[in-house]
Amino acid sequence: MNPVIEQLIVFVASLVANTFSALAGGGAGLIQFPALIFLGLPFSVALATHKVASVALGVGATLRYLKEDILERRFAGFMFAVGIPAVVLGSFAVIKIPDSVAKAVLGLLTISLGLYSCLQKQFGQHYTPVHRDRRGFISGGGLLFVVGFLNGAIASGTGLFATLILIRWFGMDYKRAVAYTLIIVGLFWNGSGAVVLGLIAEVKWSWIPVLLLGSFVGGYLGAHLAILKGNQWIKRGYEIVTVLVGLKLLV
Repeated sequence: MNPVIEQLIVFVASLVANTFSALAGGGAGLIQFPALIFLGLPFSVALATHKVASVALGVGATLRYLKEDILERRFAGFMFAVGIPAVVLGSFAVIKIPDSVAKAVLGLLTISLGLYSCLQKQFGQHYTPVHRDRRGFISGGGLLFVVGFLNGAIASGTGLFATLILIRWFGMDYKRAVAYTLIIVGLFWNGSGAVVLGLIAEVKWSWIPVLLLGSFVGGYLGAHLAILKGNQWIKRGYEIVTVLVGLKLLV
């Protein structure tokens, strides 16, 4: 394949994947990760390359959401402290987890997230903070730790789980939950996973510049659409992306 065409395909896949991911609160691997494999990268190389590039999604979304000033520093610090160790553990464990089993289980769980959101008409439409005491943070932190571990070990869809936990357990609306997911998960969790995978696995560095550009622009654009359109649009985007990510993992 012509190198210019190859780079263009990589950029378009990254842009589309990360725009939808930033709108729905996760799922960039739905398009970007399979595209890297389709273009000839081995699974482990595609995973490491995708993780490194996905950090730019968090950067682009962060720049847009910082203008809205909707994040609480204490809660952001909580997500950071819980998630980073879990992501590092998951990144080291990825080589020991049976890929087919992990993807099948994660695929079914991801589809269930979208169906759950569809059935709950008012789900994520209002900000009603709950479980902000010590017990609530411990329980919610345990759930986020599991998601962080999966984030390090599996390429697709884990941000969608984080978004659901923030809404269902901590009472956030979609707009606020997606902001936390994109900034904390997209930038810091993915960043720590990218560092680990960059050290222990091969990365296709020649594709990283266009992937970073697509991730950055897509992250900013998706975050802008989420802020502009509001909770109902984000809810629909979340439901569509979760079902598609789940089906992709199964198939």
